[in-house]
This record gives sequence, C-alpha cells and structure tokens, in this order.
Amino acid sequence: MSAEECAALLTQAPDWEINAENSAISRLFHFKNYYQTIAFVNAVAWICHQQDHHPDMTVSYNRCHITFSTHTVAGLSRNDFICATRIDRILGNRALTNT
Repeated sequence: MSAEECAALLTQAPDWEINAENSAISRLFHFKNYYQTIAFVNAVAWICHQQDHHPDMTVSYNRCHITFSTHTVAGLSRNDFICATRIDRILGNRALTNT
C-alpha cells in the first residue's frame, strides 16, 4: 500500500500509529487491572481468528500493545486496518467496514 492509502485508512483508526516505514500499525491499550486486560486480549483473539489475521501482542498487568502487519505483502494491507477498527469497536471507537 502507498503511504497515501495508509494515511487515508488510518483516519478510520485515529488512535493507531503507523511506523516510519509504513509497514505496521500499532496501539497501546490501558486497563484498570489484569482481569480487564485479559478479557480484552480474548476479545481481540476472537476478532483476529474470525479474520484469519493475527497481530503481535505484548500483554502485561494493565496494558496490551498490539501491532498489525501483513507478512505476505511485507507491509500493510487493508485487513490490518479492518482488524484495528474492529478492535476499536470493543471500546466504542470508529469502525472501518469490510466493503
């Protein structure tokens, strides 16, 4: 994807950050406690399993850092942004449709 395409899709997931190489998007989520963090991780796993698109996740007591990149294209794909916005829906944020 071009930098322009990535920037346009990122407007649908404004809390996510794109890396300098335009090859990955990521977001750090904060929670009150471990239980909320793990509940979120399980919800993310369900979403990603549905899409057959799996992020890198770093999980700690009250944080979860998620990074999406599509290895088969060595960069970003539309599916990275779709998954990001579906995850945002869990928290009531904007969504990107699959059309």
